[in-house]
Amino acid sequence: MKRKEYSAGMVKLSFWFSEFRKVIQLLNNGKTLPELKKMNLEENIFSAPTKARAIQIFNTVSTRVKCLDHSFFILFEQSDILNQKIIALAAVMESDSLFFDFVYEVYREKLIIGVDELADSDFGIFFKNKQLQSEKVAKWTDYTLKRLGNCYKTMLMEAGVLERATGTRKILKPILDKTLEDCLKANGMEITLNALTGVR
Repeated sequence: MKRKEYSAGMVKLSFWFSEFRKVIQLLNNGKTLPELKKMNLEENIFSAPTKARAIQIFNTVSTRVKCLDHSFFILFEQSDILNQKIIALAAVMESDSLFFDFVYEVYREKLIIGVDELADSDFGIFFKNKQLQSEKVAKWTDYTLKRLGNCYKTMLMEAGVLERATGTRKILKPILDKTLEDCLKANGMEITLNALTGVR
């Protein structure tokens, strides 16, 4: 993956799975992203409450979509909803380096050692480590880090790899279709595959 600078921008974003699915379907039907951008402004294709939100959703979803090879678009429509959500999650990981690191360094490690829950303290430890590694993250407030942690939990829950519960959250190891595994490998995304399946 192409590493991007760490960002706390995800606090304003959602998983936006149905919007992601809509964009993939329209691209598979021959539309282009510039055409979708225009449609979004003229027709409010995501039923967003405001124009600003519509633009934000399109910009975020199109950034995620652009992180994936076209082979994922065809596979997406052939996959069941669980694997579709994993493709959407992989796109989020590819577009946000800090979130990718969380999945790789914390979620994957839990799967490897056989611990099936994420505790609030796991998020705190992760962000503390990142503050030591990155001057940029070191400047973020506790409030920002708490919001970011909550956002990560929501992303993982909506992707179906973390159970919705209070307190500690149970990890649900995803079962990936062989075709999705092959597609990730063919596109040089083994590290993403390992992060999601708990492989060293």
